[in-house]
Amino acid sequence: MRNLNQDNITQAVIARLAATPDPRLKDIMTALVQHLHAFAREVKLTEAEWFKGIEFLTATGHMCTETRQEFILLSDVLGLSMLTVAMNNDKPAGCTEATVFGPFYVAGAPHYENGDDVANGASGKPCRVSGSVRGLNGEPVANATVEVWQADDEGHYDVQKPELGHAQARGVLHSRADGSFDFRTIVAEAYPIPTDGPVGALLTATKRHPWRPAHLHFMIQAEGYETLITHVFRDGDPYLDSDAVFGVRQSLIADWASQPDGGTQLNYDFVLNPVAA
Repeated sequence: MRNLNQDNITQAVIARLAATPDPRLKDIMTALVQHLHAFAREVKLTEAEWFKGIEFLTATGHMCTETRQEFILLSDVLGLSMLTVAMNNDKPAGCTEATVFGPFYVAGAPHYENGDDVANGASGKPCRVSGSVRGLNGEPVANATVEVWQADDEGHYDVQKPELGHAQARGVLHSRADGSFDFRTIVAEAYPIPTDGPVGALLTATKRHPWRPAHLHFMIQAEGYETLITHVFRDGDPYLDSDAVFGVRQSLIADWASQPDGGTQLNYDFVLNPVAA
C-alpha cells in the first residue's frame, strides 16, 4: 500500500499481521499497534519526544544485568506488574494474595534446614520467622519449597553488593510434614528502589518517591498447587499507603512483634490455591 498517512497507516500495519500463524500473537500485536498509534495521536507525539522515548528504553536495557532487571522495575513503578498479577491471580477467598515479583530475585539461592539463619551475615536486627503452608481446605502442605529473599537494614539486596561473593538474606527451605516452617533472618526495613538508572530519573521527573514499605519476599511451590509469589509487609510502616510499586495488600500486612530478648518475631500462614483439574 502506497500513499500512507496518519489516517490510514494503523490499518495498513494491522493488515500486515493478517498471516500471523499464532492466533494469540496476532491478537496481542494487533491490539498493541492500535493502542500505540492511538497513544501517539492522543498526545500529539513529536519526533523529538519519540526519540527521547527510544533513548529512555535503550538506557533501561543497558541497565539490565544478570542480577538487576531495570525493565521489571519500570513495569513495577508504572503499575503494570501489579495489574498483571491482579488479572492473573484471581484466587478463591481464603487463599494468600499474590503481589509483584520484584527485580532482585535470583535463582540458585542456598538451601537451609528449618531453624537455620538465612541472613548469613546480612546487617540488621535479628528476627525469627515462622508459619505454615496449607491448602484451601486447611490441609497441611508437606515438603513445599519456601524461597525467601529480602534487603538488609541499609536497603540493599545481596546482589547489589558484588563484593560479597556469597548470598545473604535469601534462601530455600521446605515445609515439614505438618506444613510448618521457621528460620532466622533480620528485620525487614523500608528502602528505596534503585534510583541510579532511568527508572529513578522517571520518578524524579514525576515528583514520586522511590520508597517501598518493609517486606519479606516469598515464593512457595508445591505439587498440586499454584505457585505463590508474594510479600509479607511490616505493620506500621509509613510507606504502606504509597508503595512505589503498588504492591501492598491489606491481607499481606502482619505484626512483627518485639520479643523480650530484643529480637523480633513474625508469624504468617500461607494458603495455596489447588491447581485446577
